[in-house]
Amino acid sequence: MKKIYTISNETEIKEALETASEKLHNGGIIAIPTDTVYGFAALVSDETAIEKLYRIKEREQNKSIAVLLGDAEQASLIAHKFPSKAQRLANTYWPGALTIIVRKKAGLPANLTSNDLVGLRIPDHVFTRDLIRLTGPLAVTSANISGQPPAKSVPDFANVLGPHLDMIIDGGPCRGGVPSSVINCETEPAVVLRAGAVSEEELLAC
Repeated sequence: MKKIYTISNETEIKEALETASEKLHNGGIIAIPTDTVYGFAALVSDETAIEKLYRIKEREQNKSIAVLLGDAEQASLIAHKFPSKAQRLANTYWPGALTIIVRKKAGLPANLTSNDLVGLRIPDHVFTRDLIRLTGPLAVTSANISGQPPAKSVPDFANVLGPHLDMIIDGGPCRGGVPSSVINCETEPAVVLRAGAVSEEELLAC
């Protein structure tokens, strides 16, 4: 059974969407392309699958995992509330390379984050948004061993980490190659925790 699915035409895209959804709903971990870097994904509601993400990445348990959304409406499934400053940022930079940290909704898996906050993002990648609309929000972390450079293409991670994955979706090199910026909107004022694809000056001005 093949593990790597390319998505260069409509037939491949349809097959990849169906297979990826099935893998995720069966507790699987898949690699997905985004507008920034490749990521490892699990269903946000699957505590056991999220635990696999930590093991595959050798990630410390006190480091939270972000959630990717297919559209803005899905934010209500994850966020307790969406502050006005978070809404302004989302309106400006989503879909795109900005992770917005807000207070999380009760009932999410305890191992998703180490506190009551969660990072949300809508990737500027059509296939991945279509997948998330099909499956619901996904817990996603960069496709690499913790502390190593993020993966810009499938060959960057497939040989070492591929055996631990249930499926790899190959969308070619990620056009961004730089991780998303991260801003905490639950502080006053908002605090930029990582200046990535969007500069700190742009974010604070918004």
